[in-house]
Amino acid sequence: MRRAFSAATIVAALALAVSACGGGESGTAAPAQSAPADPTQISGEITWWDTVRPDSEGPTFQALIKEFQAKYPKIKVNYVNVPSDQAQNKFQTAAQAGSGAPDVIRSEVAWTSQFASLGYLQPLDGTRAVENESDFLAGPLSSTKYNGKTYAVPQVTDTLALIYNKKLLKEAGWDKPPANVEELKKAALDVKEKTGVNGLALNVDAYFLLPFMYGEGGDMLDVQNKKITVNSPENVKAMGVVSDLITSGAAPKPAIQDSYANAMTALKDGKAAMIYNGPWALSEIYQGKEFKDKENLGIAPVPSGSVKAGAPTGGWNYAIYAGSKNIDASYEFIRFMSTPEAQAKIAKEISLLPTRTSAYDNPDVQGNADVAVFKPIMDTATARPWIPEGGQLFQPLLEGYQALVGGKTTPEEMLKTVDEKYRGIFKDWS
Repeated sequence: MRRAFSAATIVAALALAVSACGGGESGTAAPAQSAPADPTQISGEITWWDTVRPDSEGPTFQALIKEFQAKYPKIKVNYVNVPSDQAQNKFQTAAQAGSGAPDVIRSEVAWTSQFASLGYLQPLDGTRAVENESDFLAGPLSSTKYNGKTYAVPQVTDTLALIYNKKLLKEAGWDKPPANVEELKKAALDVKEKTGVNGLALNVDAYFLLPFMYGEGGDMLDVQNKKITVNSPENVKAMGVVSDLITSGAAPKPAIQDSYANAMTALKDGKAAMIYNGPWALSEIYQGKEFKDKENLGIAPVPSGSVKAGAPTGGWNYAIYAGSKNIDASYEFIRFMSTPEAQAKIAKEISLLPTRTSAYDNPDVQGNADVAVFKPIMDTATARPWIPEGGQLFQPLLEGYQALVGGKTTPEEMLKTVDEKYRGIFKDWS
């Protein structure tokens, strides 16, 4: 999470976007070499920037790299783990400078179209990197496109769910998880009263605010009609719901900094009964003392608002730097890493959701109860706008969220401020 973007990142993105408009070496895709009849004879040395948690998720991807290098003995892969909140800015800076960028990057779905619009990514249409495109789920696949071309291959997909401690909810009199925000408040208060621990731990991150907005029928943008919709009555109501959860005591006032880590620790240590999080968090959650018995962990759709239950579509893609000197080796690498078999291994070991339809038929995937629970939740996730500016939407919303929970603004004032900042990004939108 992993979803927030720092102010420095946004400023850098805007500056680089302006400077990249003039072209330059970083905006020219490298020509692909002719692959030999036997692809396993391709040679080269590639660097991959990964963004997963190095302790709980990294070993699975490093094991896949070993399998790849055994099959492609002439290709060396340098694995570099880059924190997810730093990778976007680091890649942009290196790509613009024409030095230091990796051959392959694990690109968040919101970054892909932005990188492509700046000329930093290698087009993949018609290459071996994109194998059996029709097998990919439509949602994740749509995030790899820009101006009708393919610039990435879907790696994993995700969304948010309500993740809860079954024992604590049961002690509070709840045999089932809350289905709507009214029940969420009631369940959280019951937990606090009957067990003495907090019912709900909120994460002050813009991505985690979206279920409340979607639940009331709100959104950030109407892309089709080029309208900014963040300052709407629906979103005002959603911010009121969040504020009420805190003022009522259903959720303690969250820390502005490190709120993701604080919420996770509270859940793992039994100091909070419920959080919102995604499948990427499960491998870490199971390391907590409350979930040594995995059966104590509950996963359910996010509680609905007055309109619907809605969580955002997230995920990650494999993308190749346009200035890579090892294009064909990079093609083979992301083809291998995105096969149904590789996705099944990832799903089995760390519960990240596959992006290929066929992977869900694999016994290893079907045998993972967490994936089985998340898959139908994923099928109802709300699509985010895959536009170059998509990565810039979260910082203004994050700052507004922080001010709201800090008691420095009202829902109406918060959304008015976010709207003004969005208008600085989308100057020709209404």
